[in-house]
Amino acid sequence: MMKDLTEGNPQSLLWRFTIPMFISVIFQQLYNIADSVIAGRFAGEDALAAVGASYPITMIFMAIAVGSNIGCSVVISQFFGAKRYEQMKTSVYTTLISASVLSVVLTGLGLLGSRFLMRMIQTPDNIFNLGDLYLRIYIGGFAFLFLYNVATGIFTSLGDSKTPLYFLIGSSLGNIFLDYWFVAGLHWGVAGVAWATFIAQGIACVLALITMVKRLRQIKTDKKAEYFSADMLKRIAHIAIPSILQQSFVSIGNIFVQGLINSFGSSVIAGYSAAIKLNTFTITSFTTLGNGISSFTAQNIGAGKVDRVKQGMRGGVRMGLLLAVPFIVAFFGFSRVMMSLFMQEESAVAMATGVQFLRIVSPFYLVIALKLVSDGVLRGAGAMKEFMLATFSDLILRVLLSFVFASFLGVTGVWLSWPFGWSVGSILSLWCNRRVTNRLEKTFT
Repeated sequence: MMKDLTEGNPQSLLWRFTIPMFISVIFQQLYNIADSVIAGRFAGEDALAAVGASYPITMIFMAIAVGSNIGCSVVISQFFGAKRYEQMKTSVYTTLISASVLSVVLTGLGLLGSRFLMRMIQTPDNIFNLGDLYLRIYIGGFAFLFLYNVATGIFTSLGDSKTPLYFLIGSSLGNIFLDYWFVAGLHWGVAGVAWATFIAQGIACVLALITMVKRLRQIKTDKKAEYFSADMLKRIAHIAIPSILQQSFVSIGNIFVQGLINSFGSSVIAGYSAAIKLNTFTITSFTTLGNGISSFTAQNIGAGKVDRVKQGMRGGVRMGLLLAVPFIVAFFGFSRVMMSLFMQEESAVAMATGVQFLRIVSPFYLVIALKLVSDGVLRGAGAMKEFMLATFSDLILRVLLSFVFASFLGVTGVWLSWPFGWSVGSILSLWCNRRVTNRLEKTFT
């Protein structure tokens, strides 16, 4: 099921390669949304707020996993595109060993510091213990989350976007079933939501790793690949560390924003918690397209086919803009309907909060789609300085404006910071993209 992305029509290849990835996102976000839906419907508004309050902290851990995914996938894709299979295997093994060690260390640190982190973001007292309980169980299963994300990155690096889909379908359906059983049936509340994710993610992780090892054994090499290489780790780290920093800083920025939102009370937190899950669904879809573009770019650079990189960028832009339209229609035109999935109409403040957020942010999905597609090319080319410039400008501006606007517009000002940050980041990313592609053309001609 491995696929060479250096041959064939770029647009057609991208469609076939990314569609399974999009479906994967749907199922991945489905069980994230299910956590909030079931918590809000069967455990109450405070439970929904508790899950939401811990969300930016969980995203820090997710950011490290995603950053590692990006780092390894670029290097593996380049070796695979160049048909240097021995080095490709070494990069995979080195990634898995390093990720295993890092995940254990981070789990320990997270468990020790969970209450401090919840205090730092000004979690209201009425939901503090529930939020901390959810967070501790989530962190306990972080190793599964980390290694599963790395395994997904490895599969996509090899042009296989279908295998991760199968695991996600299984884990998503399993998570939703366990969510309902633990919360609605056994009345475990927030703990049930967390344990459902823990168990489903753990099973998916183990199965994915077993499948990946079997897949690697099918690739024949002249010499046995090394299981660990310090030089390979440095090469992966060159991409992974900036990616981890980028993803982590975004999450840290979100923590500051969450702390600001928490000051408006638990009802606003609940509304934001529901709306941000829907927004994350959308952004993750665009990010997934960007990840597909990264693998496509890296494989073709490895094969020395820079002309195909520009073709892939154009195809990705068309796909991103097309993908943005249904999200805009759903979240702007039917925002109240979308929010009603999470809560009853009686939760008036929470409902109004979520509706307002979606209506302000959703029209700018066209802008962020352009940025994330362009970012995918930058990552695939290994242009991490340019990638970080575009991302940090968005983040810093968005966080600063949240506090500035909130001082005289209240919570509405927080929502308005999103469009400003996205717009600046998109402009910078497209500018950097042009510079990088021009540089690559000079290098390979």
